[in-house]
Amino acid sequence: MGAIRGEISALDVGHNPSLAHPDDWAIARIRAEFVGYRIWRAVRKDGSLGEWVASLHDPTMGVDPTVMRPTAEELRAALVEEGQRAGMRARFR
Repeated sequence: MGAIRGEISALDVGHNPSLAHPDDWAIARIRAEFVGYRIWRAVRKDGSLGEWVASLHDPTMGVDPTVMRPTAEELRAALVEEGQRAGMRARFR
């Protein structure tokens, strides 16, 4: 059983949250809010974590298929804007 929309549980970050990477909680929060996307972190060539990425899986939730930003806060803001753009697009159909 996973968390319902808007809730974050230990299941969102693995079975032992004390061993999870600190960014896992930010990813879980964004995933709970933007259920039409797959949220993940890119990995750089050197193995370190890179951009925050959202891949669109529900076309009613956004316009661009992939959104990338350097921070979780910037990704969340971009996804809010994507939702607004999707709403505008739906009105003109």
